[in-house]
Amino acid sequence: MHAVESGAHSVTQHAEIKKSVPWIYFVIFFAVLNESVFNVSTPSIAEQFSLTASGVSWVVTIFFIVFGMGMVIFGKLSDMFSVKKLITIGIVLYSTGSILGFALQSWYPTIIIARAIQGAGCSAIPALVFVMVARFFSQEERGKMFGIITSTVSFAIGIGPVLGGYIAGTFHWAVLFLVPLPVLAAIPFFQKYLPTEGRKAGSMDLIGAVLLGLVVTTLILFTTETNWLYLLTSLAALVLFIVRIHRAKEPFVDPGLFTNSLYRSGLAIGFLIFGTVMSIMFVIPLMLSKMYGLSTENIGLVMFPGAFSAVIFGKVAGNMTVKRGSHFVVYLGLGLIATSLLLQSSSVGLWVWYIGTALVLMYIGFSFAQTALAESVTQVLPGHQIGIGMGFFNMISTLSGAIVTALVAKAMEKELFAFPLHPLISDARAYLYGNLILFLSVVVVFSALLYVYSFGKKAPQPAVS
Repeated sequence: MHAVESGAHSVTQHAEIKKSVPWIYFVIFFAVLNESVFNVSTPSIAEQFSLTASGVSWVVTIFFIVFGMGMVIFGKLSDMFSVKKLITIGIVLYSTGSILGFALQSWYPTIIIARAIQGAGCSAIPALVFVMVARFFSQEERGKMFGIITSTVSFAIGIGPVLGGYIAGTFHWAVLFLVPLPVLAAIPFFQKYLPTEGRKAGSMDLIGAVLLGLVVTTLILFTTETNWLYLLTSLAALVLFIVRIHRAKEPFVDPGLFTNSLYRSGLAIGFLIFGTVMSIMFVIPLMLSKMYGLSTENIGLVMFPGAFSAVIFGKVAGNMTVKRGSHFVVYLGLGLIATSLLLQSSSVGLWVWYIGTALVLMYIGFSFAQTALAESVTQVLPGHQIGIGMGFFNMISTLSGAIVTALVAKAMEKELFAFPLHPLISDARAYLYGNLILFLSVVVVFSALLYVYSFGKKAPQPAVS
């Protein structure tokens, strides 16, 4: 467990750092918003450029590839360079990609390049925000901040498709490129309030970074295009990456990071939970359309209360993490998610607001689980591994959304769960959705058992408030 580094700062300096907190929430909102806001615009882009589904999917895919990899790179760089400089570089890159995409909207290759630049810049924000919180704030402050960050993330995920649909429908899809530009307003405040850190020892292992980038890229391509050559390439690159980090003098990722059993378990649990929740957000709109015949607007109406509840309960989760410890809050969060999924799987075909109410429980549970899990992972990392450790944690969570959603989509396409199993479902049309969601609830229960087995008695103790 690392010592709280904020103790190294004077009281006056810490008071200055705390003034950056509202801007931390501000930039994380716009970073996450851009992950989901473009999804609804792909049909319009495909129509304008006469693209196939796989062709237009690159607008989303390229962003996630660069975004996932960028979080690890910026996390690594934060262990060597000043966070103040890195967050400024990230915001400028993010905004440059946004302006480029809007200005050159008539040429599709430029849109892909702009989305890649956006992904590179955007990745700095979540990566460095977690480093800032872990490095500059006390355990009590961290718990509360992680709670508000989680609620902000959940709300941005929920509101992204609604906002994206409104902007693309009212104006033009290219206007979505301009959505992130408000983040530029945060630069002068970060420059003023964040401490100036000196250059630390270390260097960037470019070969290791390229190999990890190849793993990430080919894995995401496999999930979107199901070409087995991509999976084989990803596995080969992973083997080479493991060999590289054990042989390099200053490896891109310290192999010692993965000898930490609690950290490994945190990665696995984060992957399972984030992937499950993201896949549910993919399944529910399709189910509401197919089973209930709802329009896009009404689907948004059913899902919005859940997204909004995350804003309220994220702060509750943060305060509870401080008072009761992350151990208790993770269990509570996973219990709420599992309960929500059991209710959803049992309500398919019944009154639609049973689903809407169950989604509220899921969003609240997700806020609790993510907040406390981030704190649990932060506490088991030594100070010098916080940057790369949290960068990797964020990358795994992001990848899980793409991978698990793709697997769920394939399962639905092949109707793997379309058979009588759930004891409370008799409508044959509901078998697929009810059984699939029931299976995902089992994944959540498994995650809870893994947390008990891994962290169990070793869970971080609550801060004295």
